[in-house]
Amino acid sequence: MNSIEELIALLRDELGLPIGPEDATRSLDELPGWDSLHLLWLITSLEKRTGRAISIPDVLEAGSLAAVYRLAVAV
Repeated sequence: MNSIEELIALLRDELGLPIGPEDATRSLDELPGWDSLHLLWLITSLEKRTGRAISIPDVLEAGSLAAVYRLAVAV
């Protein structure tokens, strides 16, 4: 995962969510079509792509795709 745009494209292509780069900082619950199952799918997908565990409580506090992305790529 090299950019927030790549994360957004993943969600758009794999889940069919109608989102774009302008949605990166929106609250997750404001994203069109978003639900809790998407969050679980996202965490699992990011863990597979990064090879690292991602803290579910941290993701729940993150609140936006940009914040989730920062968690996923944090060293």
